[in-house]
Amino acid sequence: MSLRNAAATRQRILEHAQRQFAKHGYAAITVKGVADAAGVSPNLITRYFGGKEGLFLAATEVEIPVSDSFDGDRSALGARLAASIVQRWFGAPVEDPLLVLQRASGERPAAAEALAAFLDSNSLEPLHRYLRDSGLDDADARNRAAAIDAFVLGVSTRRRVLRAELGDPAELESWLSVTIQRLADG
Repeated sequence: MSLRNAAATRQRILEHAQRQFAKHGYAAITVKGVADAAGVSPNLITRYFGGKEGLFLAATEVEIPVSDSFDGDRSALGARLAASIVQRWFGAPVEDPLLVLQRASGERPAAAEALAAFLDSNSLEPLHRYLRDSGLDDADARNRAAAIDAFVLGVSTRRRVLRAELGDPAELESWLSVTIQRLADG
C-alpha cells in the first residue's frame, strides 16, 4: 500500500469513526463496526490507531482557530466569535471532533478531561488574555471569559448534544453575537 493510499485509508477510517462516535457515543462503537463502515479490515484500525481507544483519541483531535476571533476591537468580539461558532457548527464536513468529545464526556472520564483541558487551553485562556489585553483588569477578564466559555458550552450542549437542533443559522448567530457581547462588556 502506498503512503498516499495509507493516508487516504486512515482519513476514511477517522471520518467514519467521528460520525459513529458523535452519533452513538464511545461504548456503543466497535472497531469492527467502524472498519465495516470504512470498508477496511479491523486489523488496519489496530495497525493505524492501536485499537478503539487510540481511534477515539485520534477521532477527537480538535482544532479551533479561536485566535482569529481576537483580531479586532472588543466592541465586535461577540460578532466575530458568533460567526466562528456558527460556521463550525453548520460547516463541518464530517462530525465535529469537539461534538464527539462532548457526547463522550459523560461516559468516558478521559474524554471529559480531554474536553476540559482543550477548552481551558484553546478557549478560556486565550479569551481571558484577549479581554485582559483589551483593558480589563485580570480578575474581571477571567470572570468574563469564564462566563462566555460556560455560555457557549451550555448552548452547544443544549442544542448539539441533547437535541441536535441548532435552528436557523442567521438567528443563532445574531443571538449568540448579542449575548456574547453582553458578557464581554459586563
